[in-house]
Amino acid sequence: MSRTIERRFATRTEAENAIELLVQQHGIERSDIFVAADGPDNSVGKEISGGDAAAPLEEERDDAALHSPVLVSIDVNDETKVGLVERALAEAGAD
Repeated sequence: MSRTIERRFATRTEAENAIELLVQQHGIERSDIFVAADGPDNSVGKEISGGDAAAPLEEERDDAALHSPVLVSIDVNDETKVGLVERALAEAGAD
């Protein structure tokens, strides 16, 4: 039986790091992981990070769509991996 686990991240970078952790270290299939804005507007999260941040000589950017957290949803098909997935998401910075 499949179970869906959802967690929210303040930045797109945190969400991407969590996905890589699940795929590379814990054997979760990438096709079982889904990413979306946690609201009706497109969003890169609640905080600026990574490619959204200003370059060293650039003034602060204001074009990042900081509307809502990034939602990561994982379909876990192996009940024995539920706790592992939840711990990995918390370790990666999930809210």
